Amino acid sequence: MSAAENLAVVAGLEPARVWHYFAEIASVPRPSKHEARVRERVRELAAAAGFASRTDAAGNLVIDVPASPGCDGAPLTVLQGHLDMVCEKNSGTEHDFEHDPIRLVRDRDPESGADIIRAAGTTLGADNGIGVALALAAATDPAVVHPPLEILCTVDEEAGMGGAEGLTPESFRGRRLINLDSEEDDVLYIGCAGGGDTSLRWKLRPRPLPPTAVVVSVAVRGLRGGHSGTDIHENRGNANKVLAATLTASGSRSLRLVRIQGGSKRNAIAREAAAVVAGSRSLLRQLTRAAEEVQAITAREHREPGVRIEVATDSGERPDAALSPTDTQRVLRALTALPHGVMEMHAELPGLVQTSNNVATIVQQPHPQQPDHWLLTVGCLARSSSEARLAAAREQLAAVAALSGGAAEFGHTYPGWQPDTRSPLLNTCQRIYRELFGTDARVTAIHAGLECGVIGRQVGGLDMASLGPNIKGAHSPDERVYIDSVRKSYRFLTAILADLARG
Repeated sequence: MSAAENLAVVAGLEPARVWHYFAEIASVPRPSKHEARVRERVRELAAAAGFASRTDAAGNLVIDVPASPGCDGAPLTVLQGHLDMVCEKNSGTEHDFEHDPIRLVRDRDPESGADIIRAAGTTLGADNGIGVALALAAATDPAVVHPPLEILCTVDEEAGMGGAEGLTPESFRGRRLINLDSEEDDVLYIGCAGGGDTSLRWKLRPRPLPPTAVVVSVAVRGLRGGHSGTDIHENRGNANKVLAATLTASGSRSLRLVRIQGGSKRNAIAREAAAVVAGSRSLLRQLTRAAEEVQAITAREHREPGVRIEVATDSGERPDAALSPTDTQRVLRALTALPHGVMEMHAELPGLVQTSNNVATIVQQPHPQQPDHWLLTVGCLARSSSEARLAAAREQLAAVAALSGGAAEFGHTYPGWQPDTRSPLLNTCQRIYRELFGTDARVTAIHAGLECGVIGRQVGGLDMASLGPNIKGAHSPDERVYIDSVRKSYRFLTAILADLARG
């Protein structure tokens, strides 16, 4: 789908400028670490409006926007969003995220009937393309009164916040920042969780597979997936855990693992996972029974009506090796023992998850140093609003690996954002929301990782708040943004800017 086709989908929607910019952004491929094309397109859009811009060493784009007439004396305000998106697609969807544009679809929400924009079989990228579009629209709309602005478009947010990590106190001049990466239009976020990646690895040696062994494939599909921060409290099914539960429930003592893989993104709840296993003649029957039981439990306990666990005689090339039954059980017990989902709730903020873990990915590959061995890697992303509890959660993951003969490697970490209830920007936002909508916005922290924590650490001295329209299903092909909510968020943002412009 071309930009013209995407623009036709959003034609007639209000605010027209927001949807125009979003359609332009959606038409440019933008996986994490491959943002050069979308950065250039956003730079071109800014230049067409007469704005200068600059790119830093990390690849972040900063656009300088002069104040509205008569507002030059107001302090600079930074509008911030990220350019990259999580790239997830349904198994039957043909899409190359490095070359194909997102195909926008106008639809109705299956739950509420509200008008939405979604994508055709892929993630939408409203996280955070709609935030960048809101900023560009506010800066270019002649009807919007605003102070001098800097629009900060960061890169690599979804793969570890690498763009924010590259910021310095000299990256931008403003010290009042509105982050546009929130996903609830009646909430002001003033804090977020920190997080850390942990890779659990097992070096495993396959053994010859006897010709009498039966080879069976097991695939988990149809789960909702979702954002491992904002959706983790919903107890959604995790395909990696469901797969492990199915293989374990077979009760087969001869079960031998041939191949296993699951999930695709560190910050997405795994929607699909698959394995090829070998065993005795009764294996197909045992796994079919186990799949029926685990599928029913997953549908009921995790509210996953679309879940499918498919078991079949494997039709691929017959393997000549597999893990021993003992090593297979070591792997399955480790996957079973790994915590997934909410680990602790916050003691002082009701309803807020304090600590969680996402068993995100399973990757099997030849060992790079020992070709006769396999390297099995399970990737986890733990989050917490407490540095101490985050460290404890990661140590728990490492303990599971150690107890099952593996090893853990602690990877990238990012800090949380500590709430400041005395923030002048927060007070302004609260007052404006009350004036516009006749009720109070909910002020809280979010369990997801916003860039505010990293930006605050890297730059220092910032007064920050985060807002945005309603987005559901982020990090999954169910992602959708609500049309009326975008209108509401734009009204809110532009009213805040008009107030700030008065100094």
